[in-house]
Amino acid sequence: MNLLLKISIILLTGAFGGKIARKFKLPNVSGYLVAGLFLGPSFFRFVSGQDIENFSAINELALAIIAFSIGSEFVVKDMRKLGKSIVIITLAEVVGAVFIVFSVMYFIFNQPFAFSIVIASMSAATAPAATLLVIRQYKANGPLTRTILPVVALDDVFGIIVFGIAMSLATLTSGKEAFSVSQMILDPLIEIGGSIILGFIIGVILVILSKKTSGRDELQVFTLIAIGAGAGLSNVLGLSPLLTCIMIGTTLVNMKKNSKRVFDSINGFVSPVYIMFFTLAGASLDLSILLSVGALGVAYVIARGAGKMLGAWAGAKSVKADPMVTKNLGWALFPQGGISIGLLVIVRSQLPEYASAIGTIIMFSVLIYEVTGPIFAKFAIQRAGEIGGLNTNVKKQKINNKNLEKSSQLEG
Repeated sequence: MNLLLKISIILLTGAFGGKIARKFKLPNVSGYLVAGLFLGPSFFRFVSGQDIENFSAINELALAIIAFSIGSEFVVKDMRKLGKSIVIITLAEVVGAVFIVFSVMYFIFNQPFAFSIVIASMSAATAPAATLLVIRQYKANGPLTRTILPVVALDDVFGIIVFGIAMSLATLTSGKEAFSVSQMILDPLIEIGGSIILGFIIGVILVILSKKTSGRDELQVFTLIAIGAGAGLSNVLGLSPLLTCIMIGTTLVNMKKNSKRVFDSINGFVSPVYIMFFTLAGASLDLSILLSVGALGVAYVIARGAGKMLGAWAGAKSVKADPMVTKNLGWALFPQGGISIGLLVIVRSQLPEYASAIGTIIMFSVLIYEVTGPIFAKFAIQRAGEIGGLNTNVKKQKINNKNLEKSSQLEG
């Protein structure tokens, strides 16, 4: 089939899925994913594995833009107030997930240490894409919303570190010499440090260019170039495209006064890209995996969810976070996707004897959490009373501005 026609049908199906989801008061993202599921191998087989490969550039672009948008949440003056709390909460939910998954795999199901530690480490990262779109769809704002995105971004950093350590322990205990103890520490640090440096450099260049542009179209082009260059160079250099693009956004929001203009130029462009991305993500899922996953897969999904919930609650409680954050944060941290799937490539090359079992369980977990994660994220922000929070803030700002105007007129 003609490529443009296939893209059009995928977009139409995704948009239709989002429309149906809204009728049932579900997040658009869930509709895109379920619509994609019907296009994939589970039902109509309209989208093949080769199609997913062909559209990989769209997926990479969507993830890069999502990461760039998340970077806008890392405002230094705000992070100084929340920085320590965010780190503690994130560390607690990562440790909670890894500890509980490892305990269930190793002590209850008697799995080998190497298998248990690696699959536990892959439970740490949270897929940010679905959560970000749910927050945007419902214009959410408040203590919980302002906590979610920094935690989701930071737990990817911790996830990479934990996975690097876990792979080293796994290869060492299984008698392989693929990793040394120094590599266990240095490899994750090089990846993270290199991504931060690259993102900062590109971010500075984008700040300079954005100051010299006046038109929205030109600004949009320069921003897309920066995002694309960040993701592309990261892939070439063996760094993390996600962390690099987060750093580009972070640099921009802290170094440019009117950074909102830059982020808005991208936000007005990406809706079709997001629909395509999530519909293809749904199309890549295969329901037949439900038949082969067994009790081990179900246990992994439950253990990961319980670890995220317990860890987030304990971390928020320890820093005396807002009660709404303590009660609801864990519900928003379920989505699992890109990073976990990407880590499977390393598992296949370094631990081939466990790759099939780990891959099956992770893909089952992605299937469950990618479809249900957005629903839980909506539940969290709704329970916290933060749906429509941005609209409330805008109204308050308008009222304050009017009051200031009246005061100045009376003084005059």
